Amino acid sequence: MLQQILLIEDDFEIARIIKDTLNKEGYHVVLATTGLEGLHDFKQDHFDLVLVDWMMPEMDGLTLIEHIRFESDVPIIMISARNADADKVQGLQGADDYLAKPFSLEELKARVTSQLRRWQRYNKVQQIAEMDVYVQGLKINWATDLVELNDFELALTQKEFALLKVLAQNAGQILTKEQLYLHVWQQSSFMDTNTVTVHIKSLREKLQDPVKTPHFIQTVWGKGYRFIGEIL
Repeated sequence: MLQQILLIEDDFEIARIIKDTLNKEGYHVVLATTGLEGLHDFKQDHFDLVLVDWMMPEMDGLTLIEHIRFESDVPIIMISARNADADKVQGLQGADDYLAKPFSLEELKARVTSQLRRWQRYNKVQQIAEMDVYVQGLKINWATDLVELNDFELALTQKEFALLKVLAQNAGQILTKEQLYLHVWQQSSFMDTNTVTVHIKSLREKLQDPVKTPHFIQTVWGKGYRFIGEIL
């Protein structure tokens, strides 16, 4: 099976050259031309590596990387015309490598090969739990998207499960309503954070999770929410 690479680049000519080069190397390349399109594509398929430009319409590369990191450790290479040391340091806070424009195609191929090799080694030793079991009777099966509370299946909506997933898989980290809305609804314009509030309320009711003494989802007033469930 061909290794699949997601390329997010809004410059058509650069994107064409990168895609053609990597296709010739035996990779399957999926191209997105905006940040939101790239996030949508990432959520819909499996990728072995992501190449993302910094300056993108709808969602910049740094924000896109942040949302990918909410759910995956897939290798990410940032490509950018910004080549100051400070820019590289900022870019590498979420990305695994930084490729400054202009770059040679040989360097691109070498960086891709290196990151994929590391990813393959990582996957051989990394075991991701298929199911997490928490104190207070919560079970989340990540393979089947099944959620149970005290051995009874919960009828969560798609959005409710997506919220629970991003919170639980980033346990202890405060996620703002804006981050949650962008990640789950994948919309940057007309952002409605009240939608997040309504869905969190419904999710809490189904989890039987009181606001004042929560077992799973804690409100951090003025900041957002974080998952505090304890794994057995």
